[in-house]
Amino acid sequence: MPLGLRIKNIIFILLGSAIFAFGLVHFNMQNNLAEGGFTGITLLLFFRFGWDPSYTNLILNIPLFFIGWKLLGRTVFLYTILGTVSLSVFLWLFQRYQFSIPLDDDLALAALFAGVFIGVGLGIIFRYGGTTGGVDIIARLAQKYIGWSMGKTMFLFDLFVITLSLIVYLSYREAMYTLVAVFVGAKVIDFMQEGAYSAKGATIISDKNEEISKRIIEEMERGVTILKGQGSYTKQERNVLYCVVARNELVRLKQVIISVDPHAFVAVSDVHDVLGEGFTLDENKNPVER
Repeated sequence: MPLGLRIKNIIFILLGSAIFAFGLVHFNMQNNLAEGGFTGITLLLFFRFGWDPSYTNLILNIPLFFIGWKLLGRTVFLYTILGTVSLSVFLWLFQRYQFSIPLDDDLALAALFAGVFIGVGLGIIFRYGGTTGGVDIIARLAQKYIGWSMGKTMFLFDLFVITLSLIVYLSYREAMYTLVAVFVGAKVIDFMQEGAYSAKGATIISDKNEEISKRIIEEMERGVTILKGQGSYTKQERNVLYCVVARNELVRLKQVIISVDPHAFVAVSDVHDVLGEGFTLDENKNPVER
């Protein structure tokens, strides 16, 4: 990995940690809201015993670093340490230099902002190769040794932590708003992970495939793949075109297709994590700065 990308990743992981910590301190902690994962455990210990989350976050994660470093790989392991340590540092700073955000006891707003800040922060960290340790490492271990999917493990762990928080210090009202915050955070993480690289994939069946592909290549500068297909009813073999374009290019793509063959069959689907030339690489195969 080029040095420039490493520096960029480090900067954005630090930024994500700062946003994450800001949300925890100013929305979760100021409004008595819980959270899932190891973060939820640190908040539980804070509300129940007054223990500083900046310290408990490190204490809980250090044993997992020794257990999971082989699973993560060298680069992800270093980024995970960076994400975890920087989160603790920013939690320490924001707790001592925080300011009040008066929401007039509006837990709905607090839950929404908590979810957005935590989702944006974690989304940035994940997108640039880091994690904040905790349940992510446990999920990888469960996947390797038990066969559970990472999503299943993370969901069960979040459910356990929120239920425990409800028993220890949350009211039912606060627990429900915590679930809202967790749901919003998960959706924001998905958007941060997929939004910038999401696109549209078009499957095109036409009697004028050659002309359509030529127009797409020349006018839109997008690649077209020719797939071999066979009609289930007619048993006739024919070529099928497949093309991936950015979301804002979809209307133009449809116009090109219809102008060549108004009767063409076109199926459009969402495409996530698009990698390669035209999306994450330029024409010289160099990474595109975003």
